[in-house]
Amino acid sequence: MKALVFHKPKDVSVDTVDDPIIEENTDVILKVTSTAICGSDLHIYNGAFPQPKDMILGHEFMGIVEEVGSGVKNLKKGDRVVVPFPISCGTCHFCNMNLPTHCENSNPEFYGPEGGLTEGKGGALFGYTDLYGGYSGGQAEYVRVPYADIGPRKVSDNLTDEQALFLTDIFPTGWAAIDWAKLKGGETVAVFGCGPVGIMAMKSAWLRGAGRVIGIDIEPYRLEMAKKAAKVETINAKENDAVEIIRSMTNGYGADVCVDAVGMEAHRTFIDKAMNVIQGEVGTMKVLGYCMDAVRRGGTVTVVGVYGSPYDNFPLHQWFDKGLKLRGGQAFVHNYIDHLIELVNTGKVTLDDIITHNVPLSEASNMYDIFNNKKDNCVKVVLKP
Repeated sequence: MKALVFHKPKDVSVDTVDDPIIEENTDVILKVTSTAICGSDLHIYNGAFPQPKDMILGHEFMGIVEEVGSGVKNLKKGDRVVVPFPISCGTCHFCNMNLPTHCENSNPEFYGPEGGLTEGKGGALFGYTDLYGGYSGGQAEYVRVPYADIGPRKVSDNLTDEQALFLTDIFPTGWAAIDWAKLKGGETVAVFGCGPVGIMAMKSAWLRGAGRVIGIDIEPYRLEMAKKAAKVETINAKENDAVEIIRSMTNGYGADVCVDAVGMEAHRTFIDKAMNVIQGEVGTMKVLGYCMDAVRRGGTVTVVGVYGSPYDNFPLHQWFDKGLKLRGGQAFVHNYIDHLIELVNTGKVTLDDIITHNVPLSEASNMYDIFNNKKDNCVKVVLKP
């Protein structure tokens, strides 16, 4: 089959590789009909997360069940499904606590309580390095899906792939950013980052009763997409002091909720990059700092942008003095997806309006370059195997 293979940082190509096979009786083999490039894939592409050997990337995918393991009860050949990006066994200590991203069975080699840089990681993720299970991803013609009775969800034929695909990751992740904030209604929510996850957080904020939603970014084309797709006010942080503007918009207090939807690969200056080398850090926590500046006292900061490094300058004093609630991590997709499917089915939310590039899988390596380097006003790429 054909698949997008990571070889080393900045080196990915569509190669011919072996077809996946059933390895456990709880597996299915999925014929992928649509997959997407996620901003999180760029962390591997850019070398921020180490991957020493070739790997098929991709954790946003859907398709048709092609082959079914003998132990699978809920799916049959021909079923059309979307697949959550975390891999959960459904029966372990943490899965039973409704913490599917902390599954203790899906990532046996590197799993542990520490949450360290190279050991003690959480549950497995599709196509997301050996540290997170080493599972082949879905930017391919076929993919093996383990624990198939737990993750995949059937999709109505009334929905196109484009309408349903983002139920795998970016919509549940945006939803998590707002769910963790526990809105009561009427709040001002400021989302730093107008990429796909940030826009989904904005959509989710409206659905959960926010009174005002503000999108912040440094790229004009992404700010325009946020205005169009999420109907939000926007701030260009390259041209303005976003923190001061947010305070001026909220009577000097700051936003009730700030969402970091950027993570460690925010824009860095030459000095920032030099300090990374000196301090042994990867990327920057600049956006998290902006969120803690811009949120009101007693407010909430949620983090769905990915961080993979410790930072010596974490503003612990500010968190303490302002009495902030801070929450982040991988989204509990399994917990949200059934409700979110219903929102899509009933037309309460539209997901496919952020797609800017819909191309064959054969163009994937070029699209990584375009997406990574912010060319061609690229917001979201869908690949068709």
